[in-house]
Amino acid sequence: MMTEPLDDLVAALRQRLLERSRRLCTAESCTGGGMAHALTEVAGSSEWYECGWVTYSNASKTRLLSVPSDLIHRWGAVSEAVAAAMARGALEHSGADLAVAVTGIAGPGGGTADKPVGLVWFAWAERERDCRTARQMFSGDRAEIRRAAVRWGLQQLLDHELASD
Repeated sequence: MMTEPLDDLVAALRQRLLERSRRLCTAESCTGGGMAHALTEVAGSSEWYECGWVTYSNASKTRLLSVPSDLIHRWGAVSEAVAAAMARGALEHSGADLAVAVTGIAGPGGGTADKPVGLVWFAWAERERDCRTARQMFSGDRAEIRRAAVRWGLQQLLDHELASD
């Protein structure tokens, strides 16, 4: 079970976002707001964290993030296409410069042979740039999968989108 705090990771994200005068937003499904929670544990996070959405249902992904319903119907909510649309939708509906989105199957049910429990899609979008996506498999129980997805998605944000210019 992963229990170490995210303090160091969030502190590094905070520093990089402030150095670059960028604001972040989140669009979450399977993590249920875990990213937003971790980011706002830091006092003063409103200087660099804009807002977040927890869009658990397909209807909320469409209504709140403008994810096309035909995209969800064609590829499923847990897909590269939907993760990317969530990230782009979060940017459209916010004043943020950068978005991270996550959608997956945390379990214990809901998995299939094609999309097993532990499958998570991530997307990172920045205004005026292409969206980057990644597929990751996590193991463990529901809580462990969700915690691992929060940590991995934020670490990737730091390592790739906020790497030195």
